Amino acid sequence: MALDEITGETFDDEVLQADKPVLVDFWGPRCQPCIALMPALEELAEEHVVALKVVKVDASIRPNWKLSGDHKVLGLPAYLFFKDGAEIKRVTGNGITKQILEEAIGEVLN
Repeated sequence: MALDEITGETFDDEVLQADKPVLVDFWGPRCQPCIALMPALEELAEEHVVALKVVKVDASIRPNWKLSGDHKVLGLPAYLFFKDGAEIKRVTGNGITKQILEEAIGEVLN
C-alpha cells in the first residue's frame, strides 16, 4: 500500500484534523534507513488501515522544512504519532525496525 505524501500545506487537514490516529513518516530520499523501512511501514499501514492513518512527509524538500522544524524533526527517520490534533508518541533514529514500529502502533491503538 503506497503511502500518501503530504506537505506543510495539507498537514493540518490530513493529520491534525483526522478522525483517527495518524502516523507521520518524516523521511528523505537520501536517508537509507528511511528507504529500507518503507516497505515494512507500507505493510503496517495496510494491516492497520481501519484504525490508523499513515502518511509521509519528504523532510528534504524546501516546502517542508518549516513543517519539520515546527515539529522538531532534527534527524531522519522520524515517525510521529498524532491523535486529536496533538503529537502523542515519537520514534526516531537509525536503529528502528519493523518490530519497533509495530510495538509503537500497538501502544497508540490500545
